[in-house]
Amino acid sequence: MSNSQQDLIAFWKDEEQKPFSGWDFSYVHDRWHEEKPPWSYSEMVRECLPKADSLLDLGTGGGERLLKFQDLWPAKTVVTEEWEPNFLLASERLEPLGVEVVNVASDEIRPLPFPDNSFDLVISRHTAYNLAEVERILTPGGTFLTQQVNGRWLQDLIGFMGGAPQWPYFNLKYTLEKLFRETNLHLQIAESWTGTLTFYDIGALVYYLKAVPWLVENFSVDTHLDKLLALQARIDSGEPLRFKIGKLMFKAQKGDPWANEPT
Repeated sequence: MSNSQQDLIAFWKDEEQKPFSGWDFSYVHDRWHEEKPPWSYSEMVRECLPKADSLLDLGTGGGERLLKFQDLWPAKTVVTEEWEPNFLLASERLEPLGVEVVNVASDEIRPLPFPDNSFDLVISRHTAYNLAEVERILTPGGTFLTQQVNGRWLQDLIGFMGGAPQWPYFNLKYTLEKLFRETNLHLQIAESWTGTLTFYDIGALVYYLKAVPWLVENFSVDTHLDKLLALQARIDSGEPLRFKIGKLMFKAQKGDPWANEPT
């Protein structure tokens, strides 16, 4: 192994140990490029907030995205976060601003610790949710807005690394079938999209895979060194490290959307 390769590997191992908190990838923001879907989740949230007197953000991470909407927060703003480091970070950031931060899991099975008809707006970005529970805690006429990652996100990279996606079935069709089967929520808008994520250096890829450990199980520089060196060879030959990604979103309302329309 050449000295240059040894230096690269040492750099990758250093990147592997870099701290990661919240859902903040700013450390590598100029070392990758993620194509964006045609919709803006942030703008959709902003459009919904002025109509809401109460808000629940499921899986807020460290609260970094919710802070972008601070000028529009309703008086009753609540967030959930399961992962302890993010819960502590969100508490530190949001509680002094009057936000209630609840340490609870958001998934497809467990109930949420809120009374019926509690929130005018429930939002969920890249975190699991229990549709029946969302419907239960929404006020009549309330809105659920979510953006999710397609279950085949980076499937080509994961396959190259010797793994397989954990949720390959998760797409817009699956999501909407579940919505119609399990709830009486009225769909207002839905869209899916596919694009690419390009890494400009292997260190950024290492940092990403350590931050999102469910993508490549037991990933480390040592366990996947041959794969990383092969990807480095692709970069050295001028080939971009470009992989497929996908997202979906939908917005739904509780109750009859025509109930208040004139007859």
